[in-house]
Amino acid sequence: MHASTFLHRLFGDRGEGMHRECRDVIALCRNLLGERGEASGAALARETLAAFSALGPASRDQFFDILAAEFSPSPEAVGAAADAYRIDPTPANLSRLQVLVEPVRQELFRRLNMAPGGTAALEAMRRLLLRGVPDHPAWQAVDADLLHLLRSWFNRGFLRMERIDWRTSALVLEKLIAYEAVHAIQGWPDLRRRLQADRRCFAFFHPSLPDEPLIFIEVALTRRVSAVVQPLLAPDAPVSDPRDARCAIFYSITNCQDGLRGISFGNFLIKQVAEELKQEFPRLRAFATLSPIPGFRAWLDSVRGRLAAGMAGEARLALLSRLDAPDWPTAGDESLRHLLTGLCAYYLLHAKQGRDPLDTVARFHLGNGASLERLNWMGDSSAQGIKRSAGMMVNYVYRLDHVERNHERFVNEHVVVTARRIQKLARECPLAGDGRGPTGR
Repeated sequence: MHASTFLHRLFGDRGEGMHRECRDVIALCRNLLGERGEASGAALARETLAAFSALGPASRDQFFDILAAEFSPSPEAVGAAADAYRIDPTPANLSRLQVLVEPVRQELFRRLNMAPGGTAALEAMRRLLLRGVPDHPAWQAVDADLLHLLRSWFNRGFLRMERIDWRTSALVLEKLIAYEAVHAIQGWPDLRRRLQADRRCFAFFHPSLPDEPLIFIEVALTRRVSAVVQPLLAPDAPVSDPRDARCAIFYSITNCQDGLRGISFGNFLIKQVAEELKQEFPRLRAFATLSPIPGFRAWLDSVRGRLAAGMAGEARLALLSRLDAPDWPTAGDESLRHLLTGLCAYYLLHAKQGRDPLDTVARFHLGNGASLERLNWMGDSSAQGIKRSAGMMVNYVYRLDHVERNHERFVNEHVVVTARRIQKLARECPLAGDGRGPTGR
């Protein structure tokens, strides 16, 4: 048989334009789907994943294109099965419809997962896939299937929470330094301070990724709710007696695995950590965050046109123009502080993505049942804090008796449970009276 004829039979019209290495991986995938033996299937799955990992960027793109186009359900078969079930809704017809609706690539992913290290390899595959989804909308179907399976495999019941301390393996400690995304860890002395007696760090792990934290949370045990993050991060800060603490401050939460994006771990982790700390330190009275406001500075730039309106518009723009000066945080300008604090309150309450807060951190904590408690001027005076949130930070408070109620109100009614002082600041914000309603995307 001529080579081009063979390729056409095996791969359809795509075969002749396909990179050879991509053809090899697709052929392995199809062989894997036809394999019936468990041991031989695991070996073939390992070979297939190894071949995929060796693909170059162009071949990898072709691979994802083929998964999207040729490993999807047949519209004709699904339509016929749906018609049959509509006419005769028997369990047998329903079962046949369910089988035909499921993309064959889901079974492919299940079989790839049989390989040693298969779960980690599929997480890495999704990480690569997600980078290309914006430029390849058809890949969203492949992502949906991977996410569906990963959500099942990373169900809360499979996760174990571990406390991270100085006795934890160096391999895991090194990964904490590498993964920390909120407040960078400046080497081993910094990490050691974050793990001392008045600090706690907890992480979720999965049996398939034993040395890979999925998410970790850093906690400071303090006498009062902290308003400024720098003292919590100072490597030379004195160590206090944790038995004197009345507050647990969650000052950093980091998701570690990009390929698991869209799978919620943080809500379970925060609640379990709070319960564990309450057992260890019964005198704790408050569980609060000291959180960044990552979208605030960019949002400020987007509403300058609205702030320019009205009699005081020119004065407001002149105040905001001071943010362009490198030394503005040290200028001690009370007028600028008043304006930014009001705008920040308005941003957290009224800047929306759909019906939920535009700010990603706000969506996370409010969705978990926290309340919006306090704004902190110059809560983070680092270069990153100034750049992303004009130095502002916020305390979200977890009142354990109210968490479920707050969560239900946020999810079902989009209610942001907020302290009165923040509501007052938002009402006094210049944008509150311009008649243009909530802002956002």
